[in-house]
Amino acid sequence: MDEKKIARINELYHRSKAEGLTEVEKKEQAELRREYVESVRMNLRGQLNNIDVREQDGSITNLGEKYGKKGQ
Repeated sequence: MDEKKIARINELYHRSKAEGLTEVEKKEQAELRREYVESVRMNLRGQLNNIDVREQDGSITNLGEKYGKKGQ
């Protein structure tokens, strides 16, 4: 998600608190928020899939390989 979309989310939020939003703006805000949450989830999943854990026997297990790289 780029900075322009994040700025637009913030702009719509501030406008909703100050004066309210039109129906079109409410739909735009909902879509932008959905896109933002999806972006955060993808980034988090990418980080979690790259975590290596050292087992008690000394072997190293990649959690992404062990539990599946869902969404990628």
